[in-house]
Amino acid sequence: MKKISHFIFISVALGIVYIGCLHINIHQAIPKEAPNHADYLIVLGARVKGTVPSLALQYRINTAAEYLTRNKSTIAIVSGGQGNGEEISEAEAMKRGLLKYGIDESRIILEDRSTSTYENIKYSKQLIPEGVLKGFLVTNDFHVYRAEKIAASQGLKLPGIAADTPKVVLVKSYIREYLAITKFYGTELLRRIKIIDG
Repeated sequence: MKKISHFIFISVALGIVYIGCLHINIHQAIPKEAPNHADYLIVLGARVKGTVPSLALQYRINTAAEYLTRNKSTIAIVSGGQGNGEEISEAEAMKRGLLKYGIDESRIILEDRSTSTYENIKYSKQLIPEGVLKGFLVTNDFHVYRAEKIAASQGLKLPGIAADTPKVVLVKSYIREYLAITKFYGTELLRRIKIIDG
């Protein structure tokens, strides 16, 4: 019985340390400010309720619009497909949101096939205009760390521009992100093992 209790205690302690390390990594990845004059932004999708962006997605739209208004030569690749309960794609919702801010349609490229962050970046990469070099990811602050890592795994160096996370979903967002990062670590480990074995 003592061995079981000891094992549980060690497991819980290691779990707390692991979550603490993830939390530190997430917060260290949040940029204090975004450098100007990017060639392009990849704005990552989030849930749409019917045709209305969720609060998290609206924050991403607001942040992207602010940057695009300040940097007139920057284009935006808005990335996100259409899921359950969504009457339009996440990309279309973002496009409509940017148009409301007065961003010219010619500066907005739609990527509306993706269903995950990995696919957001994979499919958006195919739409990056030839010759452009400097790009950024726009997403909520809790998501920047994983998004940057996924981009790096696909050969793209894309620093994040952090939108706020709505307080009403803050705890839920972080819990889901801890799990998503863990899944990413596991997937990357398996990929590297296969490369080495292969």
